[in-house]
Amino acid sequence: MIVNWQFALAVCGGAGIGLGVFLVVRELVPATPALGPALRRLHQPPGTGRVATAASRRLDWLTGMSRWLRPPQMQLALIGQTSEQYALSVLLSALIGLATPTVLGVVLWVLGIPFPVVVPVLGSLGLALLAGLLAHRAVLTKANAARDEFRQAVCTYLDLVALQLSAAHGPVQSLERAAAVCDGWVFDRLQESLRIAQMQMHAPWDELRDLADKIGIPELGDVGAIMRSSGSEGAQVHETLRSRADSLRDQIRTDNLARAEGVTSKLDIPGALLVFVLLGFVLYPFIARV
Repeated sequence: MIVNWQFALAVCGGAGIGLGVFLVVRELVPATPALGPALRRLHQPPGTGRVATAASRRLDWLTGMSRWLRPPQMQLALIGQTSEQYALSVLLSALIGLATPTVLGVVLWVLGIPFPVVVPVLGSLGLALLAGLLAHRAVLTKANAARDEFRQAVCTYLDLVALQLSAAHGPVQSLERAAAVCDGWVFDRLQESLRIAQMQMHAPWDELRDLADKIGIPELGDVGAIMRSSGSEGAQVHETLRSRADSLRDQIRTDNLARAEGVTSKLDIPGALLVFVLLGFVLYPFIARV
């Protein structure tokens, strides 16, 4: 039987192109929304404060390891990561650090370069520990940057809420309209909290206070405390909101100045070392002649 290879290749190529077009069309067509995860986000059990996502369900086997590592819960909640994702990042970093000296040792052994066996063993353990610490440090650094950004956004949010109150809007409507004005991940978190409070028929200032306790942003809790007095007692709090925004800006400015002074003081050490190096270059000819 004679096989027409050109015809077979044409059929296979056409089938591959058809499959690719089908997959592209399938991805472009809007999928049916998953109601289960949406309902779980809107109706969280009281006291959990944790949204069960598909990624977290796939990482359930890391729950025990995450408990053993004792992850920073506030920092993870601020950057939107789960304990399982944190444990996975630390584990992968440690595995990469553990495998790198071993691979280098195998390469040197193939090239015929002699070396003690204890070197890759100790190097693997030390590099694994260092990589895990660096992964943990990266989470803390990202959380600190997110905290600074969140505090600056809270200043803007305070001013926007005060403007909405001055425009004769109610306290609940002022909180919702102010959160919808700006874009960004901070205002998305605020809108999500206010939406959850609306769906669960909770007071929005209580939901903001819970969010502040969860992510470790006390300035957001101040917004909830101020608006609680407006919603329950009918107090005019727009001036209080503006003054709190001004004091928060002064506090952020002071913190930035203190951080800049700390960085500047650290630069004095390399400058002093450079002076000693230059002094050594100047004195070396005279010492060499003696």
